[in-house]
Amino acid sequence: MEKQLDISHDEPNYMAVFYALFFLTVVEVAIAYMPIVKWLMVGSLVILALVKAALVAMYFMHLRFEKRTLAIVAIAPPILLAMFVVIIYPDTAWRFFVGN
Repeated sequence: MEKQLDISHDEPNYMAVFYALFFLTVVEVAIAYMPIVKWLMVGSLVILALVKAALVAMYFMHLRFEKRTLAIVAIAPPILLAMFVVIIYPDTAWRFFVGN
């Protein structure tokens, strides 16, 4: 006899998520046309893109209703990538500034 899981959750408000994504896109376009320092523009656009990706993953891919272990599995690769970049940066910076 198989166990049936009781998976019940409220239906997400997809229109609210859509409006949030639309608003974030408008903010991104506005930032792209602002006369600000390039590193600030790029950093803010990357952060907004990550927020939008998280919204899409959480609601349209239904990951918000999964177990926490799945979230840990999804968050681990970007953390490991950031650690890898920090670890290899001194070597790459040395090669860039000194040359081959």
